[in-house]
Amino acid sequence: MDIKRVAIDAVNETIVMNVVHMDYKGQVAKRINEKMPLAQVKGFRKGAVPKDLVEKQYGKAIKQEEIKKVVDLALERYIQSERLNLLGTPLAKVNENFNWDAEELIFEYEIGLVPNFEIDLEAKNNIVKYIVTADDKLIDGQVERIQKQFGKAIPQDKAEADSDLTGTFSSEANGINNTTTISVGAFSKKAQKQFVGKKVGDVVTVSTKGLFDDDHQLMDYLKVGHEGVHGLDVEVNFTIEAINGSEPAELNQELFDKLFGEGNVASLEDLKAKIKEDAEAQFAQQADQKLLLDVQDFLIENTKFDLPAEFLKKWLQTVGEKKLSAEEAEIEYARSEKGLRFQLIEGKALAQSNIQITFDDLKEFTSNAIRQQMAQFGQVNPSDEEVQGIVARVLSNQDEVKRLSEQVVAAKMLDIFKEKANPTTKEVTYEEFIAASYGE
Repeated sequence: MDIKRVAIDAVNETIVMNVVHMDYKGQVAKRINEKMPLAQVKGFRKGAVPKDLVEKQYGKAIKQEEIKKVVDLALERYIQSERLNLLGTPLAKVNENFNWDAEELIFEYEIGLVPNFEIDLEAKNNIVKYIVTADDKLIDGQVERIQKQFGKAIPQDKAEADSDLTGTFSSEANGINNTTTISVGAFSKKAQKQFVGKKVGDVVTVSTKGLFDDDHQLMDYLKVGHEGVHGLDVEVNFTIEAINGSEPAELNQELFDKLFGEGNVASLEDLKAKIKEDAEAQFAQQADQKLLLDVQDFLIENTKFDLPAEFLKKWLQTVGEKKLSAEEAEIEYARSEKGLRFQLIEGKALAQSNIQITFDDLKEFTSNAIRQQMAQFGQVNPSDEEVQGIVARVLSNQDEVKRLSEQVVAAKMLDIFKEKANPTTKEVTYEEFIAASYGE
């Protein structure tokens, strides 16, 4: 068998395989002999059918099966021996005039190659690493929310400016249907006027545009996706199901112990310090995520390489349970191209930095994540044995292994970016960070 590669361009090639009789005749003859005792042809006893009749009835199908096995195995070994770094899998070229009886059979496979490129992690950039602080306004607001949350609910006949409303936002035309509890004060000043004075059972029709001072609150209260938040201007109904005022909870040791465990917080000053610590830890995670996304965008924009786009579009039509049309594959490629580009950049960055992801890395990351989750539910000092038992159960699930592995890679990449990209550090409040993140 003769196999060769024919280059089309830097990322597209064709593998051409010339298959001759000697490549498959022995296996075909073996299969015919195995078939003879089992063959059934009218007029002959089972197992007594002449060989030429067996070949006539079964030979063509057996020949094609064995040739396909020979070609598939040879293709796999050739890709391995040539150390080809492929995108997708080889696609057989269709030849409608293919002759299985020809002395020489020619099979052709299209392949898409991973491009060769370089990345410069230290290139000049305008990327900002945000240090997000919890200011007094945020901390005082959180103290008020705690007092309200743990205070005594007092049913009210009519909504007032400081009332809490339980009800359902709905708009059948826009796929909105979410039950929530919201303070009247959470709405914009203009929208608040539409709720003050309303009673249980009233339906308030409001516009999403200007409903909140920050449109991102639509995500929390109406469950609108982030991509649909900006500029959303539709009417929704809010059906009021309950109206409550509240008597704020007293800031005492009983409340502190309930929230943070016995003796961990002993005063208002301790409470504010704890709120600040927890908030800034959460903000740090959000800031790291923004840094990662910003560097991703920078690298995708500034790392130029070609992809075998037309090959990948054809390949997308063949994979998955549901075969895609050419138009659907075009849409899917456009949707996934950016992710594919960063996946290649990410792999190159890890290789350039000599970083490999090990199973020990995965176990350590999972263990830390589990300890954080347990702490959120009051289990501050779980035993190593308890944590490792949970780790073992989690990592026995392949879907969880894949998800957590992606998070480990992201964490490693973040460390690389912080070291190499040299972003500008900027300290901001949470409100300023939100404005920087969403352009508002």
